This record gives sequence, C-alpha cells and structure tokens, in this order.
Amino acid sequence: MSGTTMIVLIVFIAVGFSVMSKMFNQYLAQQKSQQNKHNEALQSELDKIKERVATLEKIVTDDGYALKEQFKKL
Repeated sequence: MSGTTMIVLIVFIAVGFSVMSKMFNQYLAQQKSQQNKHNEALQSELDKIKERVATLEKIVTDDGYALKEQFKKL
C-alpha cells in the first residue's frame, strides 16, 4: 500500500468517525428531549394525583364525615 493511499484512508476514517459522532450526539439530544417530555407528563399526572389525595384527606378527616359514618353504622 502506498503512502498516498494510506493518507487518503486515514482521512476517510477520520471523517467517518466525525460524522458518526455528530449523528450519535443528535440521537442523544433527541432521546433527552423525548425523556424530558415524558418526565413533564409524569410530573403533571403526579401533581394531579397529589391534589386528589389532598382533597380526599380533607373529606375523610372532616368531623362531619366521621359523624355521617357513625350514623351509617347505626
């Protein structure tokens, strides 16, 4: 193999790895973006559930609720 052929081969390999590296970084950025969207959706759902639990806690700990339950048992 001549020196010129080796130099051209090395340049092609270097350019190839550079392109692959950029493509992989774009892939990772896209994955991170999708993960962030998913996390936001989960956080929103969690916030809604927390609100519902807080409402249920208020209802259950209300004195009127406990009195109604006692009347139901009678």
